[in-house]
Amino acid sequence: MSIQRTLEQKRADFAWQKIQDVKNNLPQKAQEEYSSLVKKAPADIQTNGLGQTIAFWYAKGYEKGKPKDGGKNAHYQALNHLTGWLKSPDALALSTDDLVEWVSRTANVNEYRRAATEAIAFLVWLKRFAEAELP
Repeated sequence: MSIQRTLEQKRADFAWQKIQDVKNNLPQKAQEEYSSLVKKAPADIQTNGLGQTIAFWYAKGYEKGKPKDGGKNAHYQALNHLTGWLKSPDALALSTDDLVEWVSRTANVNEYRRAATEAIAFLVWLKRFAEAELP
Protein backbone atom coordinates (compact mmCIF):
# COMPACT_ATOMS: atom_id res chain seq x y z
CA MET A 1 0.00 0.00 0.00
CA SER A 2 1.37 3.39 -1.02
CA ILE A 3 0.73 6.57 0.89
CA GLN A 4 1.03 9.66 -1.25
CA ARG A 5 2.32 12.70 0.61
CA THR A 6 0.97 16.15 -0.01
CA LEU A 7 3.13 18.98 -1.26
CA GLU A 8 2.85 20.64 2.15
CA GLN A 9 4.16 17.49 3.82
CA LYS A 10 7.07 17.38 1.39
CA ARG A 11 7.89 21.04 2.08
CA ALA A 12 7.67 20.41 5.81
CA ASP A 13 9.89 17.32 5.64
CA PHE A 14 12.56 19.12 3.60
CA ALA A 15 12.45 22.13 5.95
CA TRP A 16 12.68 19.88 9.02
CA GLN A 17 15.78 18.18 7.61
CA LYS A 18 17.44 21.54 6.92
CA ILE A 19 16.68 22.88 10.40
CA GLN A 20 18.17 19.71 11.91
CA ASP A 21 21.29 20.23 9.76
CA VAL A 22 21.61 23.79 11.04
CA LYS A 23 21.03 22.68 14.62
CA ASN A 24 23.64 19.93 14.43
CA ASN A 25 26.30 21.52 12.22
CA LEU A 26 26.42 25.29 12.73
CA PRO A 27 27.88 27.19 15.66
CA GLN A 28 25.44 28.79 18.10
CA LYS A 29 25.90 32.31 16.70
CA ALA A 30 25.22 31.12 13.14
CA GLN A 31 22.13 29.23 14.37
CA GLU A 32 20.80 32.44 15.94
CA GLU A 33 21.47 34.40 12.75
CA TYR A 34 19.86 31.70 10.62
CA SER A 35 16.79 31.65 12.84
CA SER A 36 16.43 35.42 12.62
CA LEU A 37 16.98 35.37 8.87
CA VAL A 38 14.40 32.71 8.03
CA LYS A 39 11.83 34.20 10.43
CA LYS A 40 11.74 37.40 8.39
CA ALA A 41 12.42 35.82 4.96
CA PRO A 42 8.79 35.43 3.78
CA ALA A 43 8.09 39.10 4.57
CA ASP A 44 11.36 40.14 2.93
CA ILE A 45 10.36 38.37 -0.28
CA GLN A 46 6.91 39.96 -0.25
CA THR A 47 8.34 43.41 0.43
CA ASN A 48 11.54 43.41 -1.64
CA GLY A 49 11.03 40.57 -4.10
CA LEU A 50 12.71 37.19 -4.44
CA GLY A 51 15.59 38.55 -6.52
CA GLN A 52 16.59 41.26 -4.05
CA THR A 53 16.26 38.94 -1.07
CA ILE A 54 18.45 36.20 -2.47
CA ALA A 55 20.95 38.74 -3.85
CA PHE A 56 21.29 40.10 -0.29
CA TRP A 57 21.80 36.57 1.06
CA TYR A 58 24.42 35.96 -1.62
CA ALA A 59 26.25 39.20 -0.78
CA LYS A 60 26.34 38.29 2.92
CA GLY A 61 27.06 34.59 2.45
CA TYR A 62 29.84 34.76 -0.12
CA GLU A 63 33.13 36.57 -0.46
CA LYS A 64 34.88 36.72 -3.84
CA GLY A 65 32.62 33.94 -5.14
CA LYS A 66 33.40 31.53 -2.29
CA PRO A 67 31.20 30.74 0.74
CA LYS A 68 32.24 32.74 3.79
CA ASP A 69 33.34 30.78 6.86
CA GLY A 70 33.51 27.58 4.84
CA GLY A 71 29.74 27.73 4.34
CA LYS A 72 29.02 27.83 8.07
CA ASN A 73 27.17 31.15 7.96
CA ALA A 74 23.46 31.83 8.07
CA HIS A 75 23.07 33.62 4.73
CA TYR A 76 24.91 30.95 2.77
CA GLN A 77 22.86 28.21 4.44
CA ALA A 78 19.53 29.98 3.83
CA LEU A 79 20.32 30.47 0.14
CA ASN A 80 21.55 26.89 -0.15
CA HIS A 81 18.43 25.50 1.53
CA LEU A 82 16.05 27.55 -0.62
CA THR A 83 17.94 26.57 -3.76
CA GLY A 84 17.81 22.92 -2.72
CA TRP A 85 14.06 23.06 -2.31
CA LEU A 86 13.44 24.89 -5.60
CA LYS A 87 15.66 22.33 -7.38
CA SER A 88 13.66 19.41 -6.01
CA PRO A 89 11.18 17.67 -8.30
CA ASP A 90 8.44 18.47 -5.79
CA ALA A 91 8.97 22.21 -6.25
CA LEU A 92 10.23 23.74 -9.52
CA ALA A 93 12.82 21.13 -10.51
CA LEU A 94 15.32 23.85 -11.42
CA SER A 95 18.35 22.52 -13.25
CA THR A 96 20.83 25.02 -11.80
CA ASP A 97 22.72 25.37 -8.55
CA ASP A 98 22.85 29.15 -8.92
CA LEU A 99 19.47 30.52 -7.92
CA VAL A 100 20.71 34.12 -8.12
CA GLU A 101 21.79 33.69 -11.74
CA TRP A 102 18.58 31.88 -12.64
CA VAL A 103 16.42 34.66 -11.20
CA SER A 104 18.48 37.45 -12.74
CA ARG A 105 19.15 35.99 -16.19
CA THR A 106 17.00 33.02 -17.07
CA ALA A 107 13.58 33.13 -15.41
CA ASN A 108 10.69 34.68 -17.25
CA VAL A 109 7.96 36.60 -15.41
CA ASN A 110 5.75 33.57 -14.81
CA GLU A 111 8.65 31.41 -13.60
CA TYR A 112 9.81 34.20 -11.29
CA ARG A 113 6.34 34.58 -9.77
CA ARG A 114 6.00 30.83 -9.31
CA ALA A 115 9.46 30.67 -7.71
CA ALA A 116 8.59 33.52 -5.33
CA THR A 117 5.33 31.85 -4.33
CA GLU A 118 7.03 28.48 -3.80
CA ALA A 119 9.89 30.11 -1.89
CA ILE A 120 7.47 31.77 0.52
CA ALA A 121 5.55 28.52 1.04
CA PHE A 122 8.79 26.69 1.84
CA LEU A 123 10.21 29.46 4.03
CA VAL A 124 7.07 29.47 6.18
CA TRP A 125 7.98 25.90 7.17
CA LEU A 126 11.61 26.85 7.83
CA LYS A 127 10.38 29.73 9.97
CA ARG A 128 8.08 27.49 12.02
CA PHE A 129 10.74 24.90 12.69
CA ALA A 130 13.41 27.51 13.41
CA GLU A 131 11.15 29.04 16.05
CA ALA A 132 10.76 25.65 17.69
CA GLU A 133 14.27 24.21 17.31
CA LEU A 134 16.88 26.96 17.13
CA PRO A 135 18.10 29.48 19.70
